Amino acid sequence: MNGETSAARIDGATIAKLARGVRLRDDAVRGQQVLLAPERAMALDDIAVRIVHALDGVRSIDAITDAFAAEFGAPRDQIAGDVIAFVQELSDRRMLEILS
Repeated sequence: MNGETSAARIDGATIAKLARGVRLRDDAVRGQQVLLAPERAMALDDIAVRIVHALDGVRSIDAITDAFAAEFGAPRDQIAGDVIAFVQELSDRRMLEILS
């Protein structure tokens, strides 16, 4: 490895899916779902789980945001900021495959 830690820049046009080897699993001890990757784990709340499920490798972040805004009746800009920030965190942790 060359020591680089930079990940892809996430925006509304980004299409992503979970990286190979990354799985969403129930953690019975904590009573919540966790994202598992080789040698790392990330505990998720209900909204994060919804975002992970939406990262299907087909829909863009904008499409996911639009669907959530319609479903929850919340301001699109607020949802977009939250979704992009979370997806950026997943990307930074190398838990995503960025398709475009």
